[in-house]
Amino acid sequence: MSAVSLMSFMRRWTVWVPLAAVVALVLSWGRHLSPLAVVVVALCLAGAVLAAVHHAEVVAHRVGEPFGSLVLAVAVTVIEVALIVTLMVDGGAKSATLARDTVFAAVMITCNGIVGLSLLVAALRHRVAVFNAEGSGAALATVATLATMSLVLPTFTTSKPGPEFSTAQLTFAAIASLGLYALFVAVQTVRHREYFLSVTHDGELKDEEAANRAGSPTRAAAITSLVLLLVALVAVVGDAKAVSPTIESGVESAGMPHSVVGVVIALLVLLPETLAAVRAARRERVQTSLNLALGSAMASIGLTIPVIALATIWLEGPLVLGLGATHMVLLALTVVTGALTIVPGRATPLQGGVHLAILAAFVFLAVSP
Repeated sequence: MSAVSLMSFMRRWTVWVPLAAVVALVLSWGRHLSPLAVVVVALCLAGAVLAAVHHAEVVAHRVGEPFGSLVLAVAVTVIEVALIVTLMVDGGAKSATLARDTVFAAVMITCNGIVGLSLLVAALRHRVAVFNAEGSGAALATVATLATMSLVLPTFTTSKPGPEFSTAQLTFAAIASLGLYALFVAVQTVRHREYFLSVTHDGELKDEEAANRAGSPTRAAAITSLVLLLVALVAVVGDAKAVSPTIESGVESAGMPHSVVGVVIALLVLLPETLAAVRAARRERVQTSLNLALGSAMASIGLTIPVIALATIWLEGPLVLGLGATHMVLLALTVVTGALTIVPGRATPLQGGVHLAILAAFVFLAVSP
């Protein structure tokens, strides 16, 4: 197969795979799936993930950084929030902790998994991973604040028994989360955009504009990819929901805690961002990887908490947001380690390995608390 025909084929599969995944979603929605159907949906899910990464990179190439990573992070999070609300509506009392489990899993996966994997790949390929400490530090501080206000404070408040917010407290947390996230986006995209651009080993900003102009897709191609990106992400989240009963039954059969379901859902939903971040790290654009990781963690909290706060108007049952002692220790370790990693503005494979070790501890303790 010639290079031209191969590229033509690649363009074709990135169109029909998301559409096939949506068809699989429609046919499987609300039905009990046979083992064969689960395999087919899982294959469509994997294809939709790869297609989402492709279209996200096309959009990012057109709009440039940090807008490209912001588009993917927000798109994934909006659909993730819809998935959480849908599962909470269908899940009854056992879904009281689903929002907390999924959001915390997303924070741990992004701040340790995506960050660690990106730093490890970049450092192994280019000896040292370099990034912009100003922007990454601001992003980590925002993530730490949002996580503490939304997931730690409910464990210690006394207005309502249990690790829950009262209505007034939940309203404050929702407004504060949304406001902080909006302020960060304004700083990232307008006032201090240069803090979130890639840097060279000498600390100089890379010429992102020249890189974007080189082979930049047309406006029509970018719009088409944006539409297909949204289609692919809908398919990813919808197909993840379709296979979630199988995941839940597998978790119960294995005797694992129900919180593992939230971890698996977060892993599936964040696959597109993980692949996009690793590919950016291989191209020595670690800042793009950190924008994706920390931006996704921030969006996961900053958008989920307000929506869940609104959803409690019609959702029945308790909403448990407060973390247990083990998870609070892991969150504190993540924040401290992240700060020590980001402050120098460069990292070796050791820092990447440390973050991946924290993620491994989180997954292990989720399975075996």
